[in-house]
Amino acid sequence: MKTTIDFPDEILHRAKIVAAQRRTTLKELVLSGLDHVLGLSAEHQGQEQAIARLRKGMNLGMKPLAREGIHARR
Repeated sequence: MKTTIDFPDEILHRAKIVAAQRRTTLKELVLSGLDHVLGLSAEHQGQEQAIARLRKGMNLGMKPLAREGIHARR
C-alpha cells in the first residue's frame, strides 16, 4: 500500500544519510524503525499483563496469612 508522509527536511536528510550508510533504502529504514517500535509496544503490553497477573496473585485453595501470622511462623 502506498502512502505519503511529510517529514521535516532535516529528519529526511539525516534518514537518507543513514540509509545510504547502511546500504539500504529509505523505505527499508522506515519499515525497520516501525517494526522496532511496534515490537516494543507489544513487549510492553506483555509486561503489563504479567505484572497485573502477579498483583492479582493465585488462589491455591489456602487461607491467606496475615502479616502477623507470617512473622509468627519463623
